[in-house]
Amino acid sequence: MTETHSIGVRGDSGPEVARLVASRVLDVPDFPKPGVMFKDLMPLFADGDVFREVIDGIVEYHGRDSFDIVVGIEARGFVIAAAIAYATGIGVVPVRKAGKLPRAAYSASYALEYGEATLEVHQDAFTAGHRVLVVDDVLATGGTAEATLDLVERAGGTVAGFTVLLELGFLGGRKKLSGRPVHALLTV
Repeated sequence: MTETHSIGVRGDSGPEVARLVASRVLDVPDFPKPGVMFKDLMPLFADGDVFREVIDGIVEYHGRDSFDIVVGIEARGFVIAAAIAYATGIGVVPVRKAGKLPRAAYSASYALEYGEATLEVHQDAFTAGHRVLVVDDVLATGGTAEATLDLVERAGGTVAGFTVLLELGFLGGRKKLSGRPVHALLTV
């Protein structure tokens, strides 16, 4: 494992926040399969001071009053979403892998950079016009994000923003979300 290189880093909240995130990302080669360089954000989650600063930065970027509810994408997005919900006093909605939700759900299938998956959200997760902040750990090819944003809208929500801690810019996920609000704390 190696630390993600942090010199000359960039992100939508400026170089200081980008450096902070980069300082807590570990590169794990050949996970989950050979040839993939996994970006492990667990050191960021484990550092209470850094995690608080990141969450506060996300809330500050969007503004406390710009969203009514926060959505976390399975599984690391749950950690981020729960912290933002707590910090702002609003609710949190999980977007889960197929078959994990107990009530009627909308589903969307999509291609991953190394496979295929299906996500679901409860059909009654939002009231009409709910302004929804969607969060996840990493934006790679954009399939997960695109599916989630579409699910939010199908369930009656309005996407107020989409934030990730880390964007793998070389995979072009932001382009797939053209016209959608994208906020990445660190782009590599």
